[in-house]
Amino acid sequence: MTTTAPASGPPAPDAPAAAAPAEGLPPGSSPWQLARRELRRRPAVRVSACVVLLFVLMAVTAPWLGALGGWSPDEFDKTAVDPYLGGLPLGSLGGIGPEHWLGVEPVSGRDLFARVVHGAQVSLLIAFAATAIVVLAGTAAGIAAGYFGGRTDAVLSRLMDLTMSFPSLIFMIAMLSVAKDVNRIVLMTAVIGLFGWPGVARVVRGQTLSLKHREYVDAARVGGASAWRILTRDILPGVSGPVIAYTTLLIPGMISTEAALSYLGVGVRPPTPSWGQMIAESVAFYETDPMYFVIPSVFLFLAVLAFTLLGDALRDILDPRGARS
Repeated sequence: MTTTAPASGPPAPDAPAAAAPAEGLPPGSSPWQLARRELRRRPAVRVSACVVLLFVLMAVTAPWLGALGGWSPDEFDKTAVDPYLGGLPLGSLGGIGPEHWLGVEPVSGRDLFARVVHGAQVSLLIAFAATAIVVLAGTAAGIAAGYFGGRTDAVLSRLMDLTMSFPSLIFMIAMLSVAKDVNRIVLMTAVIGLFGWPGVARVVRGQTLSLKHREYVDAARVGGASAWRILTRDILPGVSGPVIAYTTLLIPGMISTEAALSYLGVGVRPPTPSWGQMIAESVAFYETDPMYFVIPSVFLFLAVLAFTLLGDALRDILDPRGARS
């Protein structure tokens, strides 16, 4: 009678679960395919993406939308306000009607629809441009600090600490108050971008430190590849997921910062419209004409909320470790 000898040694551990493909996706699916599938599965994210797209289209087509409404953002309509009631809009809900789709400003009678869509153009232009500066500068500094290490890492890390230790809002207010005869949009973009890059640089530096000793990076280095080739071909694709996730979370903060600076009177100057500037001007009328305060506030709230929800979803998908931390 033959017996089967027991297997020697401890039982083999279970195979790692990472090899299993995502449900419903074929093996080898890219992170972007997984991201698109996950975004389609979340109704709140779909709504947020649609709202973001609408705001971007509104900003791009602001001149045509304003013309469609029949008014320019700086055009006064004295017939839409009552001079005997301190210039309050005629009609209910701040003068909303066929002539003025979102009502008019008190005293001046300027069309709120035209000013809101042009304000979206200004706010999103500053937010996107400042975010681009922050991401490019932060990614370059983070990759350089993490890959080269040594003195380069020490200098860049101290520069990050120094920039983050500045009271950025006070410094922004001071710089924007002193600078007079300059393009305010360009100045605000540069000032906001100046203080935002260390956060991205820290994220990229940590990611680079975990990538630079991977086997494929060591193989490229031993094969004689230049540092520039390794950084652009091997390191940069590895940090792109967290950077994209961080970027989408930066945009709502940039929109809020621009609105706050304009609200404080050091941002975009009249007659250029801005959501923060409109909210600041509406404070004096919040009791007599609440719609003047509500309309730009709702647009600002929806823009920040939509970008935040979309950014949170992308972070969960593209940088799950960062989402858990």
